[in-house]
Amino acid sequence: MSKEKYHKARKRFGQNFLHDHNVIENIVANIQIEPDDHIVEIGPGKGALTKLILLSGVQLDIIEIDRDLIALLKQKFEAAENLQIISADALKFDFSSLPQKNEKIRIIGNLPYNISTPLLFHLFENFSCIQDMHFMLQKELVERVCADPGSKKYGRLSVMSQFYCSAESLFEVDPGSFTPSPKVLSAVVRLVPHSQPPVKVKSIINLNKIVTQAFSQRRKTLRKSLKPLISEEKIEALSIDSSLRAEAISLNDFAKLSNSL
Repeated sequence: MSKEKYHKARKRFGQNFLHDHNVIENIVANIQIEPDDHIVEIGPGKGALTKLILLSGVQLDIIEIDRDLIALLKQKFEAAENLQIISADALKFDFSSLPQKNEKIRIIGNLPYNISTPLLFHLFENFSCIQDMHFMLQKELVERVCADPGSKKYGRLSVMSQFYCSAESLFEVDPGSFTPSPKVLSAVVRLVPHSQPPVKVKSIINLNKIVTQAFSQRRKTLRKSLKPLISEEKIEALSIDSSLRAEAISLNDFAKLSNSL
């Protein structure tokens, strides 16, 4: 039995291996790979997407934490000269170490559901070296990333994602496209870092602090949820209705609140 057939998905790594060739081809078609691209794949699994990208001839770095999968990938792609296999935890990896000279990297991946949100926030910290990102995520998470103010899906992830990137949901993927099949629908999202932030903030730390505090008790009004950080009078002085909940507040208003700290 080959290593590929023998390797079973591990729950602790949140592994669900993508095997549907139509989905894989659709992802690559949406990426629109150019000859000079430097692509980084997070969590390549058994290399289904890796294989198709390598055929384009671009430089591909893959980041994998599972040592058994790394051994499998080294064996499977030993002849590939345009591939670098990196044994690392993507949550701790310094993505700014990968670009050569003035280039920007393009990041892709079928992300494990259990680390998707913290990994996105980690990547946002490295957004200056990233051209774009295409990820397979839980559909509900993609909806949160793309949500507008007033939506029940709108939250901290929505605000911070949209501060750093423009976000677009591309297409949905059925559970049957994976082994083992997850219990939820998935979707592919495109994230493109803004060349200039859509709002001016004095401190990203303060923006994150305000947004986190506002959504920590999302059923409460701003005057109550933000009381530890900013007074009701100050909120109203910014022409923001303090009786509203966080889910009704735009990125622009969150920027005004953070700049007042």
